[in-house]
Amino acid sequence: MALRLLHSADWQIGRIYSQFEPDDAAALFEARFTVVERLASLAREHSVDAVLVAGDVFDAQTVSDKTIRRLFNALSGFDGAWVMLPGNHDAALAESVWTRAHRLGVVPPKVVTCLEPGVRVVGERFAVLPAPLMQRHTYGDLTEWFSSASTPEGMPRIGLAHGCVQGVLPEELDSANPIAANRASTANLDYLALGDWHGSRRLDERTWYAGTPETDRFRANDSGQALLVDIAGTGSPPEVKTLQTGRYQWRQMELRMAVPSDVDEALRLLAETGPEDVLQLRVSGVCDLNGQNRLQQGVEAARARLRALVYESHALRLEPTDDDIASLRADGYVGEALQQLRTEQTGLEAERAREALVILARLLNERGASPVAVNAEAGS
Repeated sequence: MALRLLHSADWQIGRIYSQFEPDDAAALFEARFTVVERLASLAREHSVDAVLVAGDVFDAQTVSDKTIRRLFNALSGFDGAWVMLPGNHDAALAESVWTRAHRLGVVPPKVVTCLEPGVRVVGERFAVLPAPLMQRHTYGDLTEWFSSASTPEGMPRIGLAHGCVQGVLPEELDSANPIAANRASTANLDYLALGDWHGSRRLDERTWYAGTPETDRFRANDSGQALLVDIAGTGSPPEVKTLQTGRYQWRQMELRMAVPSDVDEALRLLAETGPEDVLQLRVSGVCDLNGQNRLQQGVEAARARLRALVYESHALRLEPTDDDIASLRADGYVGEALQQLRTEQTGLEAERAREALVILARLLNERGASPVAVNAEAGS
């Protein structure tokens, strides 16, 4: 029998983005609910038989009751089956976010929560073999039982797991939970739906990571997608198509300043960003006072335009030119202090000297000593 599935994972509902300003963090928090609504819309649009969610539906066991309720409300756009698996962030502990959701009575009948291993037949259409995490970290392969599990004859066998495929993915993943690389073959699966790797990735013809549907980190790994899976019949190879789901584009810029034209290029790149971008900007090298001022102004303009911005300039060394110092028109003790701070930027207290130099230059500017304006946040 033909089967169509929508494969997703790593929603991490309730995630807190503490590295961003409060209004940006709140918008990114909300985006994770919005993308679930988008998944429901896609499931309806493509007439899928079920949506598979391969772990980490929630970001933590401690999410609020309101967050739990909002998550299940977001599923209302699709009336078909939702098959959900606990991952390492929301493991099926004796007392967990899942037991709390059931106790609250907010899990709709259309949602199949796989809180323990065992074959589950969904809508008389296919058999799910789930490998729920019962604790955050395990060191045995929880999918091993798939190979000996019996399912109704002629019904597609779908594996559902969350973890790290051995010998394929980097070791620094959130979860150390191992999965055999050949599990789809040894268990005679028609499709193995995986979660934990936050980008879409094909491991073999029948084994895929869906990735998170809304990008949540600065890593180019094909995130912000879901997988539409068509299986013509038992034993037929699946046809897998990626569907774009995410709203925000997480980008990184690594810029090195050496000459004034480098500041011009940085400002040009910043001007190309927009309201759907989440940007991490790292600046290094050397810059004079005028260039620092222009760069800081460009950063602040971008901060107001972007969805979120993380600016790192601790590796940018401020080196005022003789003209910069002369334009400050500082003499006597203040002039001597400026010169001393210039030399100390290469010593052990370089960071403090850089900050002090910027602050002093700003104060002189505010007193009308010079047309050069320097922001106190430089070098922070």
